[in-house]
Amino acid sequence: MGKIKSQDTKPELKLKKALWNLGYRYRKNLKKLPGSPDIVYSKHKLAIFVDGGFWHGFNWSEKKTKIKTNREFWIPKIERNIQRDKQNNQLLIEAGWHVIRFWEIELKNDFEGCVNKVISYLQDGA
Repeated sequence: MGKIKSQDTKPELKLKKALWNLGYRYRKNLKKLPGSPDIVYSKHKLAIFVDGGFWHGFNWSEKKTKIKTNREFWIPKIERNIQRDKQNNQLLIEAGWHVIRFWEIELKNDFEGCVNKVISYLQDGA
């Protein structure tokens, strides 16, 4: 598990690069915010997370049954990640932040839509 990256994953870098090339400058992995968001627009109070499907429980009710090895470890670990994500979202929202979470698969299947969602918020939402 030591080789698993928690930041600067390929989908995250792709999104960062696209936003940067469009002229939207950001801060990354801001540790002072709950959950240390992957992309932060402080001026607009926007926190963006790019979540890996396995680690953050994408389609969890279905995937949970498919885990065959070391279930006693993986199921509580992933469920704790899901719980922590919800807590971090709530803390950010209570502090006046807008939170956008993208699944890796979402970025893979509809990259332009994801980029447009961020741009729309930056232009209209704040």
